[in-house]
Amino acid sequence: MNQEEIKKIIPHRDNMLLVEEAEVIDEKTSKGKITIKGDEFFLRGHFPGNPVVPGVILCEMMAQASCVLLAGKAENCTPYFTKMNNVKFKNKVLPGDTLESVCELVKSRGPFYFVNTKGYVNGKLCVEAELSFALIKNEE
Repeated sequence: MNQEEIKKIIPHRDNMLLVEEAEVIDEKTSKGKITIKGDEFFLRGHFPGNPVVPGVILCEMMAQASCVLLAGKAENCTPYFTKMNNVKFKNKVLPGDTLESVCELVKSRGPFYFVNTKGYVNGKLCVEAELSFALIKNEE
């Protein structure tokens, strides 16, 4: 999926659309990619002269890549974060890096979806987390 296809699933737009490409591998696995260009809003103050992608932004990148798994279920709904567990930051993500997210749906219950995610740069694990979302109907 390109960004226009991703926009049909999640409501994020510039500057908060943080996945450039996504792919559904099977009904339980998706992958996403984003290349850090260096001019992103979150790098301006984190840290001047030593830009590093903030951890919370890495989690958002993986969450957005995860939400493509909800494509058939997300119509007229918004996926909201409900929890982040066991978040671990292993290596920095810097300008010029391409973060590749691997997302695995481990269970769902009603409107809640639970996903294990990992983010890699050049095959090296940088971040991992257990994320959960609730699909909430949009008010008309």
